[in-house]
Amino acid sequence: MSFSPEILLLFFFIALVAATIDAIAGGGGLIMLPALLATGMLPAVAVATNKVGAVGGSFSAALHFIRKGHVRLRDLIPHILCVFVGAVLGAVVVSFLSARILMLMIPFMLIGFAVFFLFSPNLGVREEQARLSAPMFIGFICPLLGFYDGFCGPGTGTLMVVACVMLQGFSMLKATATTKVLNATSNIAALLFFIVHGQIFWEIGLVMLAGQLVGGNLGARIAISKGQRLIRILMVVVSIAMSIKLLLGDTLAAMVVQWFH
Repeated sequence: MSFSPEILLLFFFIALVAATIDAIAGGGGLIMLPALLATGMLPAVAVATNKVGAVGGSFSAALHFIRKGHVRLRDLIPHILCVFVGAVLGAVVVSFLSARILMLMIPFMLIGFAVFFLFSPNLGVREEQARLSAPMFIGFICPLLGFYDGFCGPGTGTLMVVACVMLQGFSMLKATATTKVLNATSNIAALLFFIVHGQIFWEIGLVMLAGQLVGGNLGARIAISKGQRLIRILMVVVSIAMSIKLLLGDTLAAMVVQWFH
């Protein structure tokens, strides 16, 4: 499969927009995967190719948050290791089992999170006392989040932000910064697995990587400058949008493919 320069340029800008949104509230895959599927890629190939760009977006955003002092990398080394192991295990397991049952559950969880954030206006405004000890969060929640990203992936960034706010008492901004570091880890782990065991269209993947490197940095800058309110609004919007996409995935994908062709 080859792509014209116009299509590659289009994917650069789609990736830039997706990474900008993803850096603020997650959900970049909601934009990228339908676009990749519209080219006629098989779903497994689209997921693998998307990881090339996703690594760039999450890494770029994480790097900016680290440089601005919103998260300290050395404090997250145990989290990073546990997320990485979980992501590798998830990628291995999904090669033997279907993720369909889990995919059916996630939309309802995301809708629940959106409603919870809507009716909890003070949640994440400032740091609060953790509801789960750090060892429990690192040893149980981090591998679980990594496993989910390796196993199926949609909404991982959003789920990570929710976990950091609700279980660790982080502010929205700190949770977003922490999430980008952890999400970059799980994306790298999944990409390494796909490089060895999957099929990737590198031509379009590298174009997306370039677009997401720019978008991830831009999104991180917007998150820092606009703060908690913008993150909260986008969290709700993205959660609802992802729920609709996951519930009506096959129908929407068919419509997108038909529109492109």
